[in-house]
Amino acid sequence: MSIQIAVRLPDETVAFLDRAVADGSAPSRAALVASALEREMRRRMAERDADLLREAPDGDDLDDLVNWTARTVDLGD
Repeated sequence: MSIQIAVRLPDETVAFLDRAVADGSAPSRAALVASALEREMRRRMAERDADLLREAPDGDDLDDLVNWTARTVDLGD
């Protein structure tokens, strides 16, 4: 199920969406916006998971993974 909403976007953002649809790299404006939002949701969940792991007591067997992720993965925009 989907819900239709109306949003205001800057002209340059809409132009980007239109170019992506025109060149075939996105099937529609809505699909590209949905994909970007899904990616942002995953990024926030990963960031929250990393915070939880970082706050775990010392000696957690995932410390090395958290440290590697913090050094390697760029979660910023």
